[in-house]
Amino acid sequence: MTQQAVLPGSTLGVLGGGQLGRMFALEAIRMGYTVWVLDADPMSPAGCIAHRHLQAPFDDQTALDEMARACDVVTTEFENIPAETLRYLAANTRVAPQASALEVAQDRRREKRAFAQAGVPTVVWAEIATDTDVANAWREVAGAGILKTATLGYDGKGQVRCDSEQALADAVEHLGGVPCVFERMVPLAAEVSVVVARNAAGDAVCLPVGENVHRNGILHTTRVPARVTASIEEAARATALRIAVALDYCGVMAVEFFVTDSGELLANEIAPRPHNSGHYSQLGCAVNQFECQVRAISGLPLLPVTLRQPTAMLNLLGDVWADGEPDWCALQAIEGCELHLYGKQAARAGRKMGHLNLSAATDAALDLALEQACSVLGLHHD
Repeated sequence: MTQQAVLPGSTLGVLGGGQLGRMFALEAIRMGYTVWVLDADPMSPAGCIAHRHLQAPFDDQTALDEMARACDVVTTEFENIPAETLRYLAANTRVAPQASALEVAQDRRREKRAFAQAGVPTVVWAEIATDTDVANAWREVAGAGILKTATLGYDGKGQVRCDSEQALADAVEHLGGVPCVFERMVPLAAEVSVVVARNAAGDAVCLPVGENVHRNGILHTTRVPARVTASIEEAARATALRIAVALDYCGVMAVEFFVTDSGELLANEIAPRPHNSGHYSQLGCAVNQFECQVRAISGLPLLPVTLRQPTAMLNLLGDVWADGEPDWCALQAIEGCELHLYGKQAARAGRKMGHLNLSAATDAALDLALEQACSVLGLHHD
């Protein structure tokens, strides 16, 4: 579909006021746009820097009407925006991504069915909607696995490892009997992700494939280039693009993959927004994922995203504030280190407070920079 480009000087709206909205807003403002944010939190990271912060819930029709009148395009910064909110806005202004894409990402069952429809392989999985599904799910998955709530799970929340049918039944009860998926555990060689940007005309670009390390279900580091084969990188990019086309996606989307010990590439999940694993592009690439988001939703030309040199992202969780403020001077003394803080008021364990991007001429030099940063922060570097 061809749409007239929304040019700098226009107004872009963001549903959600978290750090992803903040970084989008900073990039959009740099490019000459006015930014509005809708979020009920008066201290939301994005709302604090926006030209206009509408402090209202996502179903507040008065606020939505005001946003629709003011904004030439409205986008999202996290996946759990009510689909009805997007449909309501879409009646009066451009919305990207569309409600149907968010609905797929909001429910692991829909997501896996969408993968299957697109011919994208996943781990073996089974749905558990009632207590009576447990025995069937254990039999279908045929071994130890991870039980995940179908909705609202992120950063390891709503997930339980199960190594027996009884453990699975207990986990279903522990999670409150809500609809779940049970996924077979597979031996992994790596976890990788691809951020893809696609506009309404169907033009698309992929960021370099990132190699991810998680701790306690939360992303710890992403590094590029990923230490996987060229064929895995090519397959990951092609699969991410296939999913974006299948969803007729407009905007920026991340696709996370498992790479098994046998070399198989399996789709894990999508995030219909910029992603933690794409933050490295702020330092490592001439065009970062947030500029890609602005360009994709506004209909501006999409530029190739290439890696300048080896780069890594290190998450800063609230845990590193446990003994007081981190030693910012020591971190800033690390060559090739770039600090991003999100403007959140309270540091809590597991809460994403910021990230570091580190870049170096070689993989060995990047490893050294990561070790230095982790040492300053009191973290273990794998």
